[in-house]
Amino acid sequence: MATISFSSPAAASPRSSISSPSVCFSHNASTLSFHSLPKSSPIFTSVTLRPINRTKPRLLNVSVFVANKLSETDSVSVPSEQGAIDAVFPKASGVYAVYDSNGDLQFIGISRNLAASVLSHKISLPDLCSSVKFDVVDDPDKTALTQSWRSWIEEHIAVTGKVPPGNDSGNTTWIHQQPKKKKTDLRLTPGRRVQLTVPLEDLIDRLVKENKVVAFIKGSRNAPLCGFSQRVVAILESQGVDYESIDVLDEEHNNGLRETLKRYSNWPTFPQVFVNGELVGGCDILMSMYEKGEIASLLKS
Repeated sequence: MATISFSSPAAASPRSSISSPSVCFSHNASTLSFHSLPKSSPIFTSVTLRPINRTKPRLLNVSVFVANKLSETDSVSVPSEQGAIDAVFPKASGVYAVYDSNGDLQFIGISRNLAASVLSHKISLPDLCSSVKFDVVDDPDKTALTQSWRSWIEEHIAVTGKVPPGNDSGNTTWIHQQPKKKKTDLRLTPGRRVQLTVPLEDLIDRLVKENKVVAFIKGSRNAPLCGFSQRVVAILESQGVDYESIDVLDEEHNNGLRETLKRYSNWPTFPQVFVNGELVGGCDILMSMYEKGEIASLLKS
């Protein structure tokens, strides 16, 4: 008969590690004994240590635009003929300063199109826009333009002790020139895929006769796509007249308008301005009437 014995190993020396109790069979197969086995030595696997790749932080290239000093910038006379403004001032972004006929600084501003801004001031405030200093900002962003504007403002304040009248929040002359929300452009059709039940020429005829002032332009009134259309919009806006505008380049909603309008008006170019159902003309005629002081009476008739 097999016997079961309980035995314990000899007392371990203080240096021996503590082992876990386990069950095993002795060499005598008939004897089942419970005792402690020596704890096996720990096994270490091979570990490869790799150095941490500590790369230097990448520095961002931040360019800071430094504008020319206001006092060192040449003054350019604004042409009396507004059609010549595009030839004198660039259609580029930059900072500009407007002077009156006495050489007094009136306003410092920033623009994405310097020529368009000068034209707008010349039309709306001709007596206060006699000459302009400007500095083009290459590859501009909002920060660069603001830095240029701030440097000119601070330079002027350091010399005179005051801000330019046009930049003073209490000055209503220039504040009223802030752009207001403009009307949207008219569309003659819902889309080119819609079959018209009325000829396009009849739609044009109804449009110009039912509205006092109608301007057929390239682009929208908010973003004209040619200099002539831009001048026409600027003149109409300066007069405060309520007018309708139609984009002749909008092929989706005004498909075929350009050729049809040429036949209707017997006028080959754009923009075209109609007042009281009659064709006044294009940009050159409107500019000439404006410079002669005739445009206001025409629009109010």
